[in-house]
Amino acid sequence: MRETALAGDIRAADGAREAVRRFGTPHPSASGEAPIDEIDAARAQEYALLAALLMRAPDAMLLENLATLRGDPSPLGIAHAALADAAAATTADRVSREYFDLFIGLGRGELLPYGSYYLTGFLHERPLARLRADLARLGIERQEGNIEPEDHVAILCEIMAGLVGGRFDAPPGADREFFNKHLAPWIGRFFADLEKAGSADFYRRIGTLGQVFINIETEAFTLP
Repeated sequence: MRETALAGDIRAADGAREAVRRFGTPHPSASGEAPIDEIDAARAQEYALLAALLMRAPDAMLLENLATLRGDPSPLGIAHAALADAAAATTADRVSREYFDLFIGLGRGELLPYGSYYLTGFLHERPLARLRADLARLGIERQEGNIEPEDHVAILCEIMAGLVGGRFDAPPGADREFFNKHLAPWIGRFFADLEKAGSADFYRRIGTLGQVFINIETEAFTLP
């Protein structure tokens, strides 16, 4: 196996901070051989940001960084600006409680952020088995000690960040195939549910951002 997904708290948090810092800035590929296309760099950063925010609640430093996000008149820019305003208006303690209510809870959270659940109504079903088979073919494995199954929305977003950004040694078009098979059938519904969840305040903006971004990805992947 060549790569791991969600390799620990430090990398996830640092990845989100780096995504905030680099928005709109092209950067070299992970291998250092050639720069990534500017659009792909921005896509990878967006996926990395969503991955970190959905795997755990942001700490005070990340909230401070998120508050510096700047928007533009595009739907994605407006979503960034709304997220920045929400980050500036909250605290790490409040967001931590919100995250617990949404995704952990006493017994279970308000939302279950897993592909198998959205596609079948149950956890650890055939969608997860198919996902694991495709990850094995790509040489991607779950980080040891990470208890979440691979169809957790944050892990899928991090995998997409790696495929788009060149961190994983995958064939051309692997991001399109992976998205269409493992995200497109359900992730839009998850972000819509997050946007309207009763426990969501700060995370409502992440629901909006996720919907806007996934719509852009879906439309782009329909092009020849």
